[in-house]
Amino acid sequence: MGEETTANSTLDITGETCPMTFVRVRLALDRLSTGEVLEVLLSGEEPRRNVPRTAVEQGHAILAQVDEPAGITRLLLRRGG
Repeated sequence: MGEETTANSTLDITGETCPMTFVRVRLALDRLSTGEVLEVLLSGEEPRRNVPRTAVEQGHAILAQVDEPAGITRLLLRRGG
């Protein structure tokens, strides 16, 4: 990914649909401490657009967003304060 950041937790939401995709991400971020990193695996155009946008709106930072084979997107989010 080009990032040397190690995720503190990983969440696979490739089988989820909106709006549950961000609900699951938000719950996972809430379990982390400020500054910790969540790796999210997602698929589909709507989650690919909405999850990063909503995370930023909620005060979190996108460290990386990489499209993997088979339509999977790998997203690294740093929990904001």
